[in-house]
Amino acid sequence: FLFSFFFSSLPMASSKYKPINFIFHVFYLIFIFSAHSSTAELKRLLQPAKPDGTVSFLVIGDWGRGGSYNQSNVALQMGEVGEKLNIDFVISTGDNFYDNGLLGLDDPAFQDSFTNIYNASSLQKPWYTVLGNHDYRGDVEAQLSPMLRTMDNRWVCMRSFVVNAEIVEFLFIDTTPFVDKYFVQPNKHVYDWRGVLPRQTYLNNLLEEVDVALKESTAKWKIVVGHHTIKSAGHHRNTIELEKQILPILHANDVDLYVNGHDHCLEHISSVESKTQFMTSGGGSKAWKGDVNHLDPQELKFYYDGQGFMSVDISEAELRAVFYDVSGNVLHHWKTYKEALYFAS
Repeated sequence: FLFSFFFSSLPMASSKYKPINFIFHVFYLIFIFSAHSSTAELKRLLQPAKPDGTVSFLVIGDWGRGGSYNQSNVALQMGEVGEKLNIDFVISTGDNFYDNGLLGLDDPAFQDSFTNIYNASSLQKPWYTVLGNHDYRGDVEAQLSPMLRTMDNRWVCMRSFVVNAEIVEFLFIDTTPFVDKYFVQPNKHVYDWRGVLPRQTYLNNLLEEVDVALKESTAKWKIVVGHHTIKSAGHHRNTIELEKQILPILHANDVDLYVNGHDHCLEHISSVESKTQFMTSGGGSKAWKGDVNHLDPQELKFYYDGQGFMSVDISEAELRAVFYDVSGNVLHHWKTYKEALYFAS
């Protein structure tokens, strides 16, 4: 009860603290970095739904370029759609700052690529954020640091965590450490593996925590968010390591959506193996025109090789996902229902 009170009192509309709000932020940060579930180690956050029980949010990925490559234009449209939908929060699917993450807590890229770009009033909500492979090339501890919230109190970034939004539960997964090539063939890149090594221990623990968290969830909808693709017709194609290690867990736990970035496109794939849908929202700035691979048309429902973003609206009975381009045009929409909620007329 106390946490719900403080969270609902937490002002998300301003990027600067006022003295009276400092206690709220401290309480929130203590909760983030100390709270655990009963059996798993994933940190858990509470995100209140709207009074009518619905939840709406935007998804953006692969964005941080100081406004260039249409990042500012995408942000403008996000602000307009966010206002129409009265969104509750934003999800970032990683690669938050190009090309090499943040250099430290005082890196101006945080202001130049985040605070000053996503400045619409409707976007002054929590930004639940995962790390991408480009973020791991910088100072990872800086992106994860609670000190960034003193600069912009929207920023919520952790390696892996759970957000409980009542009718829907979100599981955010740190996918970069799963990918072998970053360890065995890093080329000229240097990755910040603090907090990850020894790697296999980190991955084993994370896989167990993910499985337990999904099994424990009693939410009507389950959504998993990661940076890397599991299924994709884009440049990176399927991520083999996630297909082998994460996908079976999603199938076993009836996950509704897997949402990712990494491929700089917008994409919807409907699996023939299960009900899980795969949504890519990686069009936050630089896109890769024409970089699309063949995929079974039975699975590939939508592919767009330009900039844009995604919105999701959820009620107890219905989930609706919509993709938008850089001008705010609707490119694709998809809707699904919870069958158990149908009633005879």
